[in-house]
Amino acid sequence: MINDRSSQTTPPRTRIVIMGAAGRDFHNFNVVYRHDPQVEVVAFTATQISGIANRHYPPVLAGPLYPHGIPIVDETELEHLCQEQDVDQVVFAYSDVPHAHVMHLASLVMATGADFSLLGPNRTMLQARVPVIAVSAVRTGCGKSQTTRWLSKLLRQWGFRVGVIRHPMPYGDLERQKAQRFASRADLHLAHCTIEEREEYEPHLEEGNIVYAGVDYAEVVSMAEQESDLILWDGGNNDFPFIRPDFHIVLVDPLRPGHETTHHPGEAVLRMADLIVVAKVDAAATADIQRVTETARLLNPPAAIVRGASPIRLTRPEAVRGRSVLVIEDGPTTTHGGMAYGAGYVAATRAQALEIVDPRPFAVPAIAEVYDLYPHLHSVLPAMGYSAEQLQALQDTINNTPADVVVSATPIDLEALIDVNKPIVRAYYEFAEASEPGLAAQVQQFLTHAGIRF
Repeated sequence: MINDRSSQTTPPRTRIVIMGAAGRDFHNFNVVYRHDPQVEVVAFTATQISGIANRHYPPVLAGPLYPHGIPIVDETELEHLCQEQDVDQVVFAYSDVPHAHVMHLASLVMATGADFSLLGPNRTMLQARVPVIAVSAVRTGCGKSQTTRWLSKLLRQWGFRVGVIRHPMPYGDLERQKAQRFASRADLHLAHCTIEEREEYEPHLEEGNIVYAGVDYAEVVSMAEQESDLILWDGGNNDFPFIRPDFHIVLVDPLRPGHETTHHPGEAVLRMADLIVVAKVDAAATADIQRVTETARLLNPPAAIVRGASPIRLTRPEAVRGRSVLVIEDGPTTTHGGMAYGAGYVAATRAQALEIVDPRPFAVPAIAEVYDLYPHLHSVLPAMGYSAEQLQALQDTINNTPADVVVSATPIDLEALIDVNKPIVRAYYEFAEASEPGLAAQVQQFLTHAGIRF
């Protein structure tokens, strides 16, 4: 139940709503508001992620000022919430949304009389006791995780014990997910990880990395520090890091030229970068590569710029050639990331598939809702699995679609999670250097100048 001001007997606290998507919002609360007696966070709002609203941020995470926890309500209730609960301030705390969308929400909030605000890095970044290299991007789907994995391998070769801290995805039991450590696939099963979590964690585990994540990042960082010489921050969406980086790498995407300056907080992240990676140069037009490079130089003149490729390979290209294909892509990249297709579609067409089957006519209701929400999707199936019900819907849609073979570009092993009636060929894509000097040379230079031995 949300408290109203009339029930208070003590001087009123500033009443705040935090707008989020089960990640940045919780972190901002934990580090800025949790122990502030002058503030009362009356609610979180939720969007982007299904199944988060109509729950509570639990008391064990909210702290002694919130013995009943904090309600999480759907973002569609924001205007009513501000009016009915006499809200003083709304804090925007999620990522990868157009600048105009943020200001439309600001207008809605200010029309109710409340302030609208954003919290910056200085108030929200934690300080680690070991060096931190952060990988961020201007949009979801630029290739942060594959770049982080490539860096982890390089750093291990140089003798470092590397801990990977992942941007949060706490979509289940928040209390159990307070601070998590994943060292094997068994850990993923024990934690009941969703497809979206597995897409990020599983490839790291296959590389031999230990992954840390959760809800309370002070505890997450403390855990990682104890067994790491160096922390790699693997960012989410286009958010800035939760941990203050000693070296900040930011990716721009020439497959989406112009997006460097259109989405929040991606533009801020680009301006913060120590090193900018122009990604996917093996798949982008020369003019678009030049365009994003020029924008990067304009917005952040001191930053070095290197190029990276994202070569794609199929496990069994002969199984695709001349066949009808259902393409499954990474979920976030093709939903709020805005990409109409990804590596799976490219791999299938390069392998000379006879036909890419449109899955929309065969989608069961839970997946059809995703297509309604993201109308830019046509010929691919996003790998949705935020809940057991959604995972079942994904399985049913795959089985309903009349195709000879599935090309899956989600980074996880789908066959280990669902039972499908057609063969699956996996598409892999990893980071590769595409300039000289490249990313390795820049990281080596940072370590040398910082006096970090390797």
